[in-house]
Amino acid sequence: MISLFMTFSDPAGERRVHSGDIGAVAALVESIPNLTEGLLFTPLEQQVDHPYKADGSGPVFGLQLRFPNLFACEASLNRDGILAQIATGNGLTSLAGLQVTHQVMVTRSFPVDGAKHPEGTATPCSYLVHYPGPAEDLNAWHLHYLEHHPPIMRTFPNVRQIEIYTRIDWVDRLPSQRVEHMQRNKLVFDSPEALSHALNSDVIKRMRADFVRFPAFKGGNKHFPLLTRTVRAASI
Repeated sequence: MISLFMTFSDPAGERRVHSGDIGAVAALVESIPNLTEGLLFTPLEQQVDHPYKADGSGPVFGLQLRFPNLFACEASLNRDGILAQIATGNGLTSLAGLQVTHQVMVTRSFPVDGAKHPEGTATPCSYLVHYPGPAEDLNAWHLHYLEHHPPIMRTFPNVRQIEIYTRIDWVDRLPSQRVEHMQRNKLVFDSPEALSHALNSDVIKRMRADFVRFPAFKGGNKHFPLLTRTVRAASI
């Protein structure tokens, strides 16, 4: 499975994406050929306590678009396609002028003990993390992370999804800026409050204990909690 990430940021921290534009993006995403699923990320309406609040409020909008393979993904990355329209904010006033980056990555899914959200879940919350890199030995870094970190993540209370994304070569003609973070992660919870409860549990101590054993790398990491809306492709 391939994931395309698009991130919309406002360095001044003043912009917000209008609900009407979010709805318009959702409709555009639904029509992307060969898409299997789209996720729309927006800032929390109220900040919650979590261990990495110093990382800031994060992007004002984001997308994760899933494709069955790289070629299906690359077919959507043309300069005159739907994603180019979204990236430039064409017809989407509150997206126009934001700083936009994109990256295509391999999706690695890991088991959780209870993947289903309870009935009535209204505001699932994703915890998005990225490691810009570089690592001194990227293979060694991934080997350690993929073997040791997901089993600890699985013990977070009521975590619904664990995914880790690693780099891949891809081609595109999008007008947005390409980035090549060495890794991204995503944990999904039922709500911002559930995320806060999990990340303030004792599990975080085990995460930090493993963190100090990571092979050498630079660039640090960033952690952002974001509300999550799922969009199904019209053809599915």
